[in-house]
Amino acid sequence: MKYVVAIIQPDRLDVVLDLLEAKEIHLVTVSAVMGRGRQKGISEVYRSHKEAGSLLKKVKLEIAVNEAFLKPTLEAITTGARTGAIGDGKIFVLDLEDCVRIRTGETGGKAIG
Repeated sequence: MKYVVAIIQPDRLDVVLDLLEAKEIHLVTVSAVMGRGRQKGISEVYRSHKEAGSLLKKVKLEIAVNEAFLKPTLEAITTGARTGAIGDGKIFVLDLEDCVRIRTGETGGKAIG
């Protein structure tokens, strides 16, 4: 089991979610976050609004997957989030020790879905 954390541009979220859905990856947690990378918070224009300051608006996706779904998950995120411009984001893949479905008590890969 793996835990995938991706930080992407907010305007790429719908594309990424559509690609994940097409690959039958349905369980995703999305959070609005702020951060900076190599661009060090350089002002950007986002939907005709100039974002200034040292932190930029980003979106964080968190996805728990079984091994068979790891590659399709990474492909969907990289394909959907890539613009070729600085600030496209990062994907982190972590080992997931366990998962528990609260409703049924199932654990491990079965609990992920």
